[in-house]
Amino acid sequence: MPPADTGASDVITRPDASASSSPTPAAPSSPCDTKLAPGGPGYRRMSFALFAAGVATFALLYSTQALLPAISADLGVTPDQASWTVSAATGALAVAVVPLSALSERFGRRAMMTAALCVATLVSLLVPFAPDLGWLIALRAVQGVALAGLPASAMAFLAEEVRPKALVGAIGLFVAGNAIGGMSGRIVTGWVAQAWGWRAGLAAVGLMAMVCAVVFRLLIPKARHFTSATVSPRALARTVGGHLSDPLLRRLYAIGALFMTVFGAVYTVIGYRLVEAPFSLPQGVVGSIFLVYLVGTVSSAAAGKLVGRLGRRGALYLAVGTTTAGLLLSLTESLGAVLLGLVLITAGFFAGHAVASSSVSRAAKTGRAQASALYQTAYYLGSSLGGTVGALAYNWGGWDGTVVLGLVAMVSAASITLYATRKALVERRTLIVAARR
Repeated sequence: MPPADTGASDVITRPDASASSSPTPAAPSSPCDTKLAPGGPGYRRMSFALFAAGVATFALLYSTQALLPAISADLGVTPDQASWTVSAATGALAVAVVPLSALSERFGRRAMMTAALCVATLVSLLVPFAPDLGWLIALRAVQGVALAGLPASAMAFLAEEVRPKALVGAIGLFVAGNAIGGMSGRIVTGWVAQAWGWRAGLAAVGLMAMVCAVVFRLLIPKARHFTSATVSPRALARTVGGHLSDPLLRRLYAIGALFMTVFGAVYTVIGYRLVEAPFSLPQGVVGSIFLVYLVGTVSSAAAGKLVGRLGRRGALYLAVGTTTAGLLLSLTESLGAVLLGLVLITAGFFAGHAVASSSVSRAAKTGRAQASALYQTAYYLGSSLGGTVGALAYNWGGWDGTVVLGLVAMVSAASITLYATRKALVERRTLIVAARR
């Protein structure tokens, strides 16, 4: 029989617990009894702390996205060239997230998240002074590496410190912080850039992230269910290989990447569409379009209730359908219809992401940090792919080209979910037939 899961990775070697010498030991309490739950002590502080971390992460990671038209105009580059200021950050995060999540096993989730926010914030204060596109892309890549220490560590922290029944809701709140960060960062950069230029917009986001980093450090509670351990590279490779050989985890990684491909493509290109005819909106108004991220806050926080009513696959079907409807609606030339389309795309994406990411934490019995890190790798590779290929599709076929890319991704996500549904039905029928015999 395998050892009981502690939320720690099998990448590591832990010291044996010493046996108790008491002749009449008290009945052991369940580990879940000491974990955080809504209404319990520490849960609210933890929620606010990780919410602030989520705000800073998305605000920094996508700080140039709303400014791409201004960067293109100022530096004389094409949309697909400017899109690398986003893709470099997300791609670097995708590459670095697995090794940094492994280091969190040694140094702790809390320490890793703190270091990630501090370094990323310091780099954000240098980004506005980049002399050309090459330097801007390089600094953004460094920023992406720094931020890689946060998402998977946060997921592992929640899986270890929060009771299982409250996990989807807790992760939903963290994802909601991502939504607020993505929204506020783009709005701040949009209006500041309209008044003082895109460099000032980036500086403003850096200062906002610094405040979030301080709030996080002041509020995050100490970990009670984490044990420091030595990381073995060979065991790390074995654990990663084990996760990648798990069909369920592979499907969840693919679904996360496909949802993020749509989201990355849409929000990388939407600024170019809205500043051009027939809309011709100013930079500040384009930045305010990202207020639709509030919808993502609601849908990600409600993911737990959706799963309770529809099941995980049912919630994914709903997320795919909502995103697809938004893509089709955005094809019209009406600003109102385009905005409604963005609302649906955002709601569908954040719901799908919250369900898929929480399912990874639930499915991984060992090596949770690495399982979450692999999800983050797939997720941000999807963002990089969506941003770069979405911009190329826009150069090739305008907004229609970007929508086609999004529809292909959603059909693929629906197909994966349908395969899982049929597989589950076959297994259920097999068990019923076996039971009757």
